Amino acid sequence: MRTLGRSGVEVTPLGFGAAPLGNLYTPLDDEQAAQAVRAAWQRGIRYFDTAPHYGLGLSERRLGAALRPYDRARYTLSTKVGRRLEPADGTGDDLAHAFAVPATHRRVWDFSAHGVRRSLEASLTRLGTDRVDVVYLHDPDDHAEQAFREGYPALEKLRAEGVVGAIGAGMNQTAMLTRFVRDTDVDVVLCAGRYTLLDQSAGTELLPAAAERGVSVVLGGVFNSGLLADPRPGATYDYSRAPEELLDRALRMQALAERHGTTLRAAALAFAAAHPAVAGLLVGPRSAAEVHDCADQFATPVPAEFWRESRESGLLPREEGPS
Repeated sequence: MRTLGRSGVEVTPLGFGAAPLGNLYTPLDDEQAAQAVRAAWQRGIRYFDTAPHYGLGLSERRLGAALRPYDRARYTLSTKVGRRLEPADGTGDDLAHAFAVPATHRRVWDFSAHGVRRSLEASLTRLGTDRVDVVYLHDPDDHAEQAFREGYPALEKLRAEGVVGAIGAGMNQTAMLTRFVRDTDVDVVLCAGRYTLLDQSAGTELLPAAAERGVSVVLGGVFNSGLLADPRPGATYDYSRAPEELLDRALRMQALAERHGTTLRAAALAFAAAHPAVAGLLVGPRSAAEVHDCADQFATPVPAEFWRESRESGLLPREEGPS
């Protein structure tokens, strides 16, 4: 277990990102979702992350139901605030936001203090629990003023009241997360897709600042939404079709990994986990089989020769990654 900053909240180095439980891209039935969570528990995963955004609350409902049989004291649960869900007419679907669910609700951006509390209360109801351990401000990219002026102080107050154990922000960019690390008293930041075998931008300022300030980093998107899990024509990178240049680079890395007796997936996980500021990784499996594969790959050693040759060939910067 790793502790998030100075909060006392602990997470396992490998965590379960529950966006797929909200029917990310394609539908998943309730039993498949439950099987994925059960498999994660069997493999020792004790950190589970979700958000109202994921499937208009479906991810939270499914995750809460799947975790109900387990002792609440034995796992860490995080959700996010910043998008409140308001009832809608229910016509159409939510595929414009990447979730294959009916459009029963609409998202309302709200980083106000009142909005933060309303969102958290609704999440607790959907999760069927009386508390979450970590709350992140979710994607405040275009709402920085309200997030820093109102949303963050609201989280700080919830932490002081003992309602939550740790607070932070979760984004797909590094600049604002670095500001949160330097200018606030967050315990943790969740950074998606910006410290991977293909993108090391978080290593420039965010990760050094977090290490200096004693703030933990949780990394999501370590497969860059698919390209590093299965590099092939048509694979996705940051939720869009991967550019040919990146596909070629991923294929070269995959061939190098296989030549050294490992896999690209194992290398992607090992690279992200190696930085000293990183407390844990979130993977987003859609099935029990994918859970077991992620756990297996996470435990697979990656030879030092792979890292050496990756740097010498220019596939990785010389200063990045494990030694």
